[in-house]
Amino acid sequence: MNKNKAILILAPYPKSIAPSQRFRFEQYLEQLEKEGLDYDYIPFLDLATWKVLHQAGNFGSKAWGILRAFLKRFNLLFSLTKYKYVFIHREASHIGPPIFEFLIAKVFRKKLIYDFDDAIWLPNYSEHNAKFHWLKMYGKVNYIMKWAYKVSVGNKYLGKYASQYNSNIVINPTTIDTEYYHNPELYKKALVNELEFEGEIQQKPVIGWTGTLTTAKYLDFLIPVLQKLEENYDFEFRVISNEKPKWDLKSLVYQDWKKETEIEDLCQFDIGVMPLTDDIWAKGKCGFKALQYMALEVPAIVSPVGVNTEIVDHSLNGFICTTTEEWYLALKELLDHPHQRNEMGLEARKKIIDYYSVLSNAANVVELFS
Repeated sequence: MNKNKAILILAPYPKSIAPSQRFRFEQYLEQLEKEGLDYDYIPFLDLATWKVLHQAGNFGSKAWGILRAFLKRFNLLFSLTKYKYVFIHREASHIGPPIFEFLIAKVFRKKLIYDFDDAIWLPNYSEHNAKFHWLKMYGKVNYIMKWAYKVSVGNKYLGKYASQYNSNIVINPTTIDTEYYHNPELYKKALVNELEFEGEIQQKPVIGWTGTLTTAKYLDFLIPVLQKLEENYDFEFRVISNEKPKWDLKSLVYQDWKKETEIEDLCQFDIGVMPLTDDIWAKGKCGFKALQYMALEVPAIVSPVGVNTEIVDHSLNGFICTTTEEWYLALKELLDHPHQRNEMGLEARKKIIDYYSVLSNAANVVELFS
């Protein structure tokens, strides 16, 4: 390995598991190799610990898994001499103070590139680990930014916050692989053939949402709108998540999220929704749900929060809605006009390819290591 081009990548979770990691940097690993940038990718948690981390109980397994992860991180310090750059996504260790980041930047004097795509300096945790969330030490983010060689952030809002602690800020938007992954042409034909074989050609339009239990709270705002639509329309409200929500909706269809079928499942949406509350945490989000919908030719209806207003062009490739009345009218229009849905979907994919695709952002990522 060439020392001058060697990169150590540190992230919280195992490879190919966490959406944040997959779409922030994992999909660029092949591009780094093409540029002659060799790397080692070492997550903090192993797969076994990750599987129990957000489940209720299992305290012993969680504690032992995290302890084991810390030991591996300490052992890793002895091999830092062969790396020129250390790329850290979110944090080097899942909990605790920024010990590793300090040692990497200040003791071993490595060029630390710090990357994040949410307002991670604010508390955000699952209910199953609420008692221990203080161990995350959210304030460490500010220190890591001070020590970093470069700070890579997902949008301008995050960049503005980071600029208080570091002058070398790179806006590195969360992006979509529109060629080999989020490409509807790779999935829709196979999906139609499968449904025809099963005798289940889809007739109802599907309003869809995907996300985790921690972000499902934003849908509470939308429930009365969907209930009103149910009075006059026969549609399906499909939720793809890690836990079934408890709403009084006759249109609700729940589906477990699976990486293996993620794109096929999203391709069945006719309309994608991304409601948000205009709070500090939401302002820092990178519009990932909208990016996914739009890349698959699904028009997105979003709240005017954070980067959403940059991703969606109102009435061209989706709608930007604030009030419940605006949400109702936008959903009603797309339910009434299938042809309009299709046209907006084509415009949506074009927007993602031009501004939020791996191809459009590859040079920006490679430039981080210079």
